[in-house]
Amino acid sequence: MKNLLNPYKGLPKEIYILFVGKIVNSIGAFVHPLMSLILTQRIGMSASEAGQFITILAVFQVPCMIVGGKLADSIGRRKVIIGFQLLGAATFIICGLIPISTLTAKMMILSACFYSVSSPAYDALNADLTDESNRKEAYSLLYMGANIGYAIGPILGGFLYKNYLPLIFIGDAITTLIALFLFIKYVGETKKKVIKNEQEEIEFENSKVSTFKVFLQRPILILFPLMMLLFQLVYSQWGFSLPLQMGELFGDEGAKLYGFLGAFNAIIVITCTPLLTSKTRKYNPLNVMAIGGLGYGLCFLIYGYSKVMTLFFIGTLSLTIGEILIAINNSAFIANNTPSSHRGRISSIIPILTGAGYALGPMIMGRIIDLNGMYISCIIIAIISVIGSVGMFSLNKLKNVNNSY
Repeated sequence: MKNLLNPYKGLPKEIYILFVGKIVNSIGAFVHPLMSLILTQRIGMSASEAGQFITILAVFQVPCMIVGGKLADSIGRRKVIIGFQLLGAATFIICGLIPISTLTAKMMILSACFYSVSSPAYDALNADLTDESNRKEAYSLLYMGANIGYAIGPILGGFLYKNYLPLIFIGDAITTLIALFLFIKYVGETKKKVIKNEQEEIEFENSKVSTFKVFLQRPILILFPLMMLLFQLVYSQWGFSLPLQMGELFGDEGAKLYGFLGAFNAIIVITCTPLLTSKTRKYNPLNVMAIGGLGYGLCFLIYGYSKVMTLFFIGTLSLTIGEILIAINNSAFIANNTPSSHRGRISSIIPILTGAGYALGPMIMGRIIDLNGMYISCIIIAIISVIGSVGMFSLNKLKNVNNSY
């Protein structure tokens, strides 16, 4: 265990503060996991209306992230995080104080938009605090912190939901404020402190280079999100086609059994993230992510042939290992290939591009399932995973502008 934790030693103290904040914030992430139930059971929407609502919420977040990225690069990471996290928490507190109604739903959209504005600033801040020698380890630690919290939060939210619904909103806000207090006290502004080690970086800093030009000058920032889009499309089936398959095979027990797989996923993430971070730290991040994509593909091949729970657990193990390998390298790779002057804007645009795969995945695969059945859909998902992995391996042929390969 001591050896496994060695990669996390010597990181900037701010990263440890953010790690604790991630745990606290994620423990209190009550609203999002329960959103569909709140919309249907408490507000009275139909399933179709709730689906449309969640889609609208996701659409509204896109321009908010773009604005947040611009603000993070112009006025600073810290101001954006503090200001919009406070607004998001305040909106949730209002949700907890007013009677549950359609107004609550509108306030949920507003709160999500506020939090979305601060998201690119967090990504830029994490990149500013680290360099290529420790960035993968830092992102791995933050990823693990979020999953520790998520392993606890939905359980607490489930207990509160039936009889104490207002506390779902207020508790979410309070944990956000606790994490924000730690941030305000211990994390300073990083934008002006970034050390410019390369002449090209200085040229970016000293000129008003457009974000579009940055993408053109660094084509890997265009090709990489396309491969990640495929991976996200595949990963979306963990929450879409797999529950449908569990329902087909196990009937009313399907939802409970899917919950067991979700708990198994969380346990593997928490226990295996340090191990995989340690074992892969010296390897090319693109190759590691490509292997992660193959893990996705193997998972859905297993799912396609599964009739018993043992195989579903084996498939979920493969998917979770792939998830970890991709997650601990994804953000670090983007940060390593982005000039510090544009980190906020790049951190807002790339998740939109990759997130399109997650958003479109259920719609595309839902149609395929209706026409061809679950087995064929699993084979198609596996093929998409392999295409993404081959693409990731192929990106190694590109010359890295920042020499971070």
